[in-house]
Amino acid sequence: MATRSRSKSGNDTGSDRRSRSAFSLGGGQTGVLAAAAVAGAAIGFAANYGRKMVVQGMAGATGDWADALAAEHRMVLALFNKIEATADNQSTARAHLLTKIKNALGKHALEEENAVYPALRRANSAHDADALNGEHGYVKTYLYELENMPRTGPEWMSRIRDFRTMLEEHMKMEEEEVFPALRGQLSEEQNARLTAAVHREGMKLA
Repeated sequence: MATRSRSKSGNDTGSDRRSRSAFSLGGGQTGVLAAAAVAGAAIGFAANYGRKMVVQGMAGATGDWADALAAEHRMVLALFNKIEATADNQSTARAHLLTKIKNALGKHALEEENAVYPALRRANSAHDADALNGEHGYVKTYLYELENMPRTGPEWMSRIRDFRTMLEEHMKMEEEEVFPALRGQLSEEQNARLTAAVHREGMKLA
């Protein structure tokens, strides 16, 4: 039976050369591309993590968990200031600002519901935790209504102001009553752990 042989010099045959077309990769090329893909993924992950750290750090730079949450309250109210300064014909700007408020409140709620309210329950303040958690449901209702109402008339702005009033009462209860009481019950180590837990939850949506 005839067999295909190599030349004595060890060079590839024409068939072997043709099998290595411009679209086929040798082992070395595959390794380079794989390394590049891994490096690219790592850079992307690092960039995203860095962005999250910046976003979360803006709230967390002020102190412990209670200070960080109070800073987030102020940032949300600043967005309400901007949205209340818009005119009825600025529906696009209103929609953009409402999305920012929704995203900020979503992140904030995750921090409180997954870290602070469970700590309240462990500290025998389940009533406060349940009341505040229940008010988060009304926050979602306001957001849903505002997203589905025409943004060009006085009714929409009136609903925004009602929403702000509800939020300010919620924030006042947290900042002046519930959070200081909880912070006072916890040891320095427990407060540090709660601060870390709040930041960890915030990183998920930063």
